[in-house]
Amino acid sequence: MRKIVTIAGARPQFIKAAMVSRALQDHYPRITEVFVHTGQHSDFLMSGIFFDQLGLKEPSHHLSISGGSNSAQVARMMAALEPVVRTENPDAILVYGDTNSTLAGALIASQLTIPLIHVEAGMRSFNRRMPEEINRVITDQLSTLLFAPTNTAVRNLVREGMGNDGPVKQNIIRTGDIMYDAALHFGASASRPDSLPSGINAASGYILCTVHRPVNADDPERLRSIVAALHALCENTGLSVVFPVHPRTRLQLSATQDENSTHIRFCEPFGYTDMLWLEQHASLIITDSGGVQKEAYFFRKPCVILRNETEWTELTDSGAAVLSGSDDNELLSACEKMLTLNKSDWPQLFGDGNTAHLIASSIDQLLA
Repeated sequence: MRKIVTIAGARPQFIKAAMVSRALQDHYPRITEVFVHTGQHSDFLMSGIFFDQLGLKEPSHHLSISGGSNSAQVARMMAALEPVVRTENPDAILVYGDTNSTLAGALIASQLTIPLIHVEAGMRSFNRRMPEEINRVITDQLSTLLFAPTNTAVRNLVREGMGNDGPVKQNIIRTGDIMYDAALHFGASASRPDSLPSGINAASGYILCTVHRPVNADDPERLRSIVAALHALCENTGLSVVFPVHPRTRLQLSATQDENSTHIRFCEPFGYTDMLWLEQHASLIITDSGGVQKEAYFFRKPCVILRNETEWTELTDSGAAVLSGSDDNELLSACEKMLTLNKSDWPQLFGDGNTAHLIASSIDQLLA
């Protein structure tokens, strides 16, 4: 028997982990997976509900670490992870994406000289002001097995000196996107959320908006500008906006009284399958989330990205998404343009929906 420790703590990581865990359980029973939840997302709507909906078994270890600065959070995670990893003594550590949980897991793997596996390797925004960018770069440098979702991600890793020809032997595998697997699997059975505000339905059309990144959610002026553009968009199009509010975003919305609107339907965060239904039936998706950007593409929905750069450059290169930043005039113009987008010629960018099995097979070969 072989053992891996999976370290995750944020909503998108649970989605990715659910697909890989299922593939390991179904096809590689000789591999034991120990799931460690750092607690980075501790709110039930951001964490617990995902375990219920995705069929993930309860974590073997829950560290309950959330809040604080990035550096303090990573330090606390590392202090809690080290005794867990030493006790479990795994053959490899598996991490996902670019969160503080990812970085903490990578550093522990390096310090304890345990092979590190990184799903979603090679993603780059080239904006070092983003904590996530630092997390990605360091994790990739420390990884033994790099699962890159796109050709662009592979090129980024090779350009930075990684791969079998680099100074340290690392295996880069182009896998496709694990989120596409999840969207296909769970999207097929997604149904209209019971908690959806009245008057919102697929027939009449609506716009879906999510905001959670600190650059937007923690800045009252940027958030006010985004909401102003949404109001104008509703007036110009007659469409309503469904706006599930992330906990950190709610603090600023409450402070500016922007939650009082008849056009913008502010609501609690939705579970994963509920979000998939909303994405499938939206006329337009506006977001600063990397995962939601891709899900918009999976369901062939035009997307406006509330940032000045994106790691998923294939989306903007193909014309399926556009960067707007937070300026209300630029955002409004981008939204109105994307509502008229022709979606008939979008290429297949993210694999064939078989990513989880490819990852599981490669992990089995590594451990063998």
